Amino acid sequence: MMRWLRSVAACAVVMVLATACQTVTNTYDRFFGASPVQKPAELPEIRPTVSPRIVWRGDVGAAEKSSFSPAVAGSVVYAVGSSGQLAGFAAASGQQSMRLEVGQRVSGGVGTTGAAVLLGTPKGEVLAFDASGKALWKAQLGGEVLAPPRVADGVVIARAGDGRIYGLNAADGKRLWLYQRSTPALTVRSHAGVTVQRGTVFAGFPGGRLVAIALANGNVIWESAVALPRGTTELERVADVASLPLVDETRACAVAFQGRIACFDVGTGSSMWGRDLSSVAGMSTDGRNFYVTDDKNAVVALDKTNGASLWRQDKLTGRRVSGSLVFGRYVVVGDFEGYLHFLQRDDGSFAGRIATDGSPIITAPVALDLSSFIVQTQKGGVFAIALQ
Repeated sequence: MMRWLRSVAACAVVMVLATACQTVTNTYDRFFGASPVQKPAELPEIRPTVSPRIVWRGDVGAAEKSSFSPAVAGSVVYAVGSSGQLAGFAAASGQQSMRLEVGQRVSGGVGTTGAAVLLGTPKGEVLAFDASGKALWKAQLGGEVLAPPRVADGVVIARAGDGRIYGLNAADGKRLWLYQRSTPALTVRSHAGVTVQRGTVFAGFPGGRLVAIALANGNVIWESAVALPRGTTELERVADVASLPLVDETRACAVAFQGRIACFDVGTGSSMWGRDLSSVAGMSTDGRNFYVTDDKNAVVALDKTNGASLWRQDKLTGRRVSGSLVFGRYVVVGDFEGYLHFLQRDDGSFAGRIATDGSPIITAPVALDLSSFIVQTQKGGVFAIALQ
């Protein structure tokens, strides 16, 4: 059996290299495929202690093979579908404030400056619109834009699918700087963008690297290894940081697929701690603990200061569990059938559950305020959720 698995892996590498493909999509097939790779666990029976409800619902069209998450700008929620349907909804009521047919396909979005809404396209364009849907500017990058553009201090940070990061002027889209690096032969197709904190851009890369870049000019401040590639085949050696880093006043932390989770001094990049863990869905934090969705669909709680295990909820096996949102006393994750699961923050037990539209929830829910959050499904449903 092991010999057969090695042969299959070797053939897969040959096929990928022969077609000049640079990404390993199988990792994301557990999110985007018609059915889970492994048999999904039945929904466990629970005794709910919380009653979530749908406050309002909107629609923006299917995400298809993209990974979209809503963006909140003040009192407006923006969301987009792959075919280019961009919509704005009133955060409190869901009333549609703007709807625009972009006129081309969208692969990365939504980002917002508050005054502008930003999208990325498969042609490598970043498109900016105002709150009414009027086009403001367009910038051309060197590759497909898979991640939502981010904005800080008048700079739009946009990431191309080949890993290059661009700093653009938020007023007109003109390039301010470019960061680029070489990448391994095979990488995980990642929709993760960047995290910006205190004038620094933090980004994870293929090969398990975490890089801190100066927002003002694109210069590298430090670079550290989250994980080192291991194994004998190209597939086994994929160890990519494929989700957003988490950054606070003292530490920058990231997790790698087939690798580790690690934290570094935010100013110097020196290692603080690390432990073996694999994830593409990423992690959230409540300021004290990390909550990570691993590649076995378990949600794991770790002590933020040293990485010690606190609890593990593994009863969602095979359900293609999304990244998490810390919401009050709960950790919220979605699954491939459109369910949202509320886990107790202190022990990971199930506290509640709510269904959306039956299609996969791929990205982590996004907080609206202290009492509600927003989530987007693969089918294009946009749901505002609150607790009874």
